[in-house]
Amino acid sequence: MSDTQIKEKPTTVTEIKIEEPGSYKVIYMNDELTTMEFVVETLLDIFDYNPDNAEKITVKIHQDGMAVVAVLPYEIAEQKGIEVTV
Repeated sequence: MSDTQIKEKPTTVTEIKIEEPGSYKVIYMNDELTTMEFVVETLLDIFDYNPDNAEKITVKIHQDGMAVVAVLPYEIAEQKGIEVTV
């Protein structure tokens, strides 16, 4: 090959597909130690429920033994769980 020839490099096109993060359920489970007042308070303060809905879901947790209180991306769901237990 002579020095005057131009060598072409092959071009590579990479397609990056970004997916939305999956959703995770935050579940409250009924136990004998946690007070209903604490559950209502955490639903109000951490999950931004209004007082009426916080009361209703607390009763549901008490009656059914558990309830989904939020569906969030993993990192946020994990952080909310930590905030409730601290």
